[in-house]
Amino acid sequence: MRNLVFGVFAAVLGASVGVAESPSGLPSCPPCQNLVVNSGFTGWSEKGPPHWEIWAPSLPGTACRFRPDSDGVVVDAPDRPFAVGGLKQVIFGIEAGQYYAVEATGQIRRCEAPWQIVLVRVTFTKKGQATHPAGWLVAGPFLTPSRTSPGSWRFRFADVLQADEGADGAIISLDVKWPQGAEVLWQSVTLRPAAPPPPRKVKVGTVYLRPRNSTPEKNLDLFCAQLDEAGKLGLDIVCLGEAITLVGTSKAAADVLEPIPGPSTERLGEAARRNHLWVIAGLYEIEGQTPYNTAVLINREGQLVGKYRKVHLPREEWTKGFTPGMDYPVFDTEFGRIAIQICYDWFFPEVATIWRLKGAEIVFAPTWGTTFPDQDGRAEGEAVFRVRARDAGVYLVPSVYDGNSMIIDPMGRILASSAGKEGLVWAEIDLNKRERLPWVGWWRSIGPRHRVIPSYGPLLDRGEVPP
Repeated sequence: MRNLVFGVFAAVLGASVGVAESPSGLPSCPPCQNLVVNSGFTGWSEKGPPHWEIWAPSLPGTACRFRPDSDGVVVDAPDRPFAVGGLKQVIFGIEAGQYYAVEATGQIRRCEAPWQIVLVRVTFTKKGQATHPAGWLVAGPFLTPSRTSPGSWRFRFADVLQADEGADGAIISLDVKWPQGAEVLWQSVTLRPAAPPPPRKVKVGTVYLRPRNSTPEKNLDLFCAQLDEAGKLGLDIVCLGEAITLVGTSKAAADVLEPIPGPSTERLGEAARRNHLWVIAGLYEIEGQTPYNTAVLINREGQLVGKYRKVHLPREEWTKGFTPGMDYPVFDTEFGRIAIQICYDWFFPEVATIWRLKGAEIVFAPTWGTTFPDQDGRAEGEAVFRVRARDAGVYLVPSVYDGNSMIIDPMGRILASSAGKEGLVWAEIDLNKRERLPWVGWWRSIGPRHRVIPSYGPLLDRGEVPP
């Protein structure tokens, strides 16, 4: 059964605060019943607001504090930075397969990292038992910083979820995790029947083609011919390989350096415009006197709209004098947010993580290197690419010269493979599809929230490299 999510999370690795835009396109719901009782937390008893249960951790001395407020319920833990706790309510009247719009609002004060402190979870139930132990985390928080009070934010969670198969009830939980001096005010929460949201289907292609005894000009002809094939199939976006004007020629790297935009992006742009598709391709760039290994992004109108400069350079490149890029850009398209990596980048797990934290949904990978299956029990390129997709919760689309060009889903499954044959392979994917791991849940939503960024200092250690 499909479950759909709206919006793109944006949180930059290393930043103290992750800020996400509120999702657009949530289906409008006619006036209908809010299944949450006492959605504004009015009234108060010794047990908390009526119809709500305060949950606390089982270990002593680790619970948050709760108190009433004229605008809702305040949660904090002045003397316990890593306390936890929350409010939950059992919801009745859930219909299996029905979609429900969930929204929760509030404020958070004295906080540098609100992204990981507040969570909203919906767990569907059948006869009182959870249909999945992790439930679904609701998209958010979508944050609006206070103009008058630094470190204060208004937040909103908003999502549309499909009730699990067999579900007849739900539990909605408003959680506070590790406030570290922050104060959270929960103000309102609603759960209402909703219309099914539309899918976000994208036809994604990748090319497996290694020219031989060729020239840069012939290479462009060959790769543009693949784009023409993609146009006939109605694809939305196609990934070509790394350094497409060098591979299979007798040229040296210095011979194919060119400015971007330049002659090759003009040729690729003509093919993109002619076939009304997005194109990603690797080129060797020269800017002034500085050479880069670069991948370009060209839109459906044939315009150069972005580029990524390869950050991680193997000995074959740094010894030639290539300069590493230092940025991890993401690019917004009409179907979703994408990123680009190049070849050796796939050896470094931080790369895919950074792009996921920046909201990338698909990572394209022009790659000279290999995607061979495992050999002699060793994890080779195919396995590593699959793990990278799974770790980050993204679609990963390598275009290679050895092995197979592939389209890999966020669970690490190969949706399409060139299977050793030259040419174009493609798959239609739905970027609104969610799929849970058996125990953990939907990793794309959970992973960023469970990161403990202050502990990652060793990643930035400039000291000695261990033997």
